[in-house]
This record gives sequence, C-alpha cells and structure tokens, in this order.
Amino acid sequence: QLQLVESGGGLVQPGGSLRLSCAASGFTLDYYAIGWFRQAPGKEREGVSCISNGGGSTMYADFVKGRFTISRDSAWKAVYLQMNSLKPEDTAVYYCAARRYSCSGSPDEYDYWGQGTQVTVSS
Repeated sequence: QLQLVESGGGLVQPGGSLRLSCAASGFTLDYYAIGWFRQAPGKEREGVSCISNGGGSTMYADFVKGRFTISRDSAWKAVYLQMNSLKPEDTAVYYCAARRYSCSGSPDEYDYWGQGTQVTVSS
C-alpha cells in the first residue's frame, strides 16, 4: 500500500529554519511528482512547492520563492522541503502528496497524502 509520512515539523522562531521530510513507504517515487501543501486554521489548503518525477522540474509558490527549496534523495525514497527565513505566516500543517509524473498546484489532482506535520513560527 502506498503511504507517505511527513516529519520535521516543530516550533521555530521567526527567521529560523526547518527541514521537512516526506518518506515513501511501499513504493519508490520514480514515477511520481511530490507536492508540498499547507493548511492554516480557517484557510484552504494551498500549494507550496512541487518536484516532478524525474526531479528535473520544480515549482514554488510566490510566497516561498527564495526561502524554500525542494529536493529528493538519490534512492527515490524521500523528498525534502528546506524552509529558511521562516515567517509567522508560514505557520500551518504541512502535507506532502503524490501524483503520477508531473506537478500540479491543485490538491485535487493528487492521489496519495501524508498525515501532515505541524510547523509553528513564533517568538
């Protein structure tokens, strides 16, 4: 069974950094694009970043460009989201999701989801 598990969330001060991990269980990510989404209380889920199945294409939301970096490991078992210069408005539950091949900014187009990891940016 295909499963995704996020980790790496926590409490960090403004300006700090966190590295989120999305680990695949039961499959490798060779044929899947992995997207990171986030959802803050009272708000809709929004796309943050995505990396294509080959790793050759990445996407970033404007509000994280220059601060966040998405990458995947060489064994095609995990995807990472390095988050730097964090702001209070980055506070949310972060989810990773998988879909075949190419990236999409719409959460409705993803087939598999992790359980989420909480990121809180506060002094």
